[in-house]
Amino acid sequence: MTIKERYDRAIKVWDEEMPNPETELHYENTFQLIVAVILSAQCTDKRVNMITPALFEKFPTAEAMAKATPEEIYELIKSCSYPNNKTKSLLGMAKKLVDDFGGEVPKDLDDLLSLPGVGRKTANVILAVAFEVPAMAVDTHVFRVSDRIGLTRNCKNPLETEKALMRHLPTEIVPKAHHWLILHGRYVCKARKPLCKDCPLTDVCRHYPAVLKEEERIAKEKLKEKEKADKEKAKAKERAKKEREREKAKAKKQKGKKDRLEEFLAPTDQTPAPEAKDPRPEIQHEENTVDVPVVDSSADHMGPTNE
Repeated sequence: MTIKERYDRAIKVWDEEMPNPETELHYENTFQLIVAVILSAQCTDKRVNMITPALFEKFPTAEAMAKATPEEIYELIKSCSYPNNKTKSLLGMAKKLVDDFGGEVPKDLDDLLSLPGVGRKTANVILAVAFEVPAMAVDTHVFRVSDRIGLTRNCKNPLETEKALMRHLPTEIVPKAHHWLILHGRYVCKARKPLCKDCPLTDVCRHYPAVLKEEERIAKEKLKEKEKADKEKAKAKERAKKEREREKAKAKKQKGKKDRLEEFLAPTDQTPAPEAKDPRPEIQHEENTVDVPVVDSSADHMGPTNE
């Protein structure tokens, strides 16, 4: 795919999904916009929008803020990141506007860059948003997204990214493209966990094949871990089964020993068993009595008698 085809595809998709992209910072005039952009450095738009209502109410113009004390400004912005530095930037910016530009925000890039707290990114935001000048503000989202998708290659800093984008984007859509890249990076192509499954540009994204490869690697690792876990589970189940069988055999053996011991120790019955009765009928025998003569035994032992 050529770089032009990639740009054409991205522009077509974003124009369909976000036909009228806008900054998420709340403001009513150019002065409020530049204040909000200065506060948004390394801070979320949501936090800035919580801070600015009270700040704008107390200091609605550059003239009013130029007369403020650092303590007054700090008290109102202390919940944002780097409040000390931003207090100095806001106060210096307001005084510079009053002293050099009649209290109005200039439309020239170099004039904007002369204001305290205003770098190239902030200046380009003011030019693109407030004055619809074809300027590309490159923040962390724009820098990351343009490189991931493949709209830029090997850009080492925001300025290189800005020049590469301006070289390929049609001039009339540059202000829109700035918002497209920011919003895509904020809600889809996030820094740590890009939501590639929700991205409509995966077919042209240079980074997406690496995502698929990584997902495949993770899936294989999970499969291996599952197979390993299943094997360990099966082994544990088999060990448990064998253990139950051993316990069952051991219990059976112990029961047999116990039964034999109880049988051995059981008392024996000493009462003789009754004799079995002869089932045949009893026969009565008559006794024959015989008279036997009584012999005097003493005569037998006497010798012959002499008469």
